[in-house]
Amino acid sequence: MDKLGKALSDIYSKFRVHFYMQIFSNFETREATLTTVETFSMECINALKNPTIAEFAHMMNISAPNAAYRVNSLLQKGYIEKIQSKEDQREYHIRPTKKYINYSNIYESYLKTIDERCKERFSKEDYDKLQEMLNIIDTELMPELNLEHIKKSSKKSK
Repeated sequence: MDKLGKALSDIYSKFRVHFYMQIFSNFETREATLTTVETFSMECINALKNPTIAEFAHMMNISAPNAAYRVNSLLQKGYIEKIQSKEDQREYHIRPTKKYINYSNIYESYLKTIDERCKERFSKEDYDKLQEMLNIIDTELMPELNLEHIKKSSKKSK
């Protein structure tokens, strides 16, 4: 792995470790009701921005019954809600509830901290260039994770 690959891997690992540290440190004061698989599921649901169950199943590459099982578990625990589609009354979208948003704020608050530190450490030009490069990585260099494309392709495969 080259230097950039190692740097990206190290940064990604540090974000994950920080998140896990915060989750574990709060177990004593907050119920720990999400399993590891449910946490991954919630991250994907959140990233897809109100997907249908079919879109969630397609992204996760799992069967519709398996997706329905996961969704029902998350519904029962209060981490998501189902919203009936206005276009197609038979279809439901799933979205995170305030309970999950509070849970995920641990991650978001650390991202804000890192953003603030970057603003302090780098010149305005370097900060803007870093932002531009990360946007290119996000929108151009990771085409297999184009979430809008994933949502559209799940509709075609119905």
